[in-house]
Amino acid sequence: MIKALLLLAGAALVAFFVANRRKARAKAGVKIGFVLFVVFMVYAVLRPDDLTVVANALGVQRGTDLVLYALVMGFAFVTVSTYVRFREQELRYARLARSIALQNAVRPEDEPDATAVMPVADDDDRLRR
Repeated sequence: MIKALLLLAGAALVAFFVANRRKARAKAGVKIGFVLFVVFMVYAVLRPDDLTVVANALGVQRGTDLVLYALVMGFAFVTVSTYVRFREQELRYARLARSIALQNAVRPEDEPDATAVMPVADDDDRLRR
């Protein structure tokens, strides 16, 4: 029972998060989910016997196993979240770089003639003479 529940919960979280990444409701949902996760972990530390009862009801032998399953799901969610966020950030940087390159583009006919530009002597050349 716990395997099916964890797999369904994980798939639902990932699908919801990827589909609604930019919406304010999804961002608020992530924050609320994080707070609930922290509350669950604090409760697990303070009342481990209650956690064992909940674990037994879900078909898990020990409460520590249930905590482990919750941590694995949390880690998977954070990993997917980080991947999606970095992918979006890379896309934004690429768009920014393209727009800057287009703004600063120089047409070939507007470039100065390379033979007309004389090299300027730097300070090292003056000292050598």
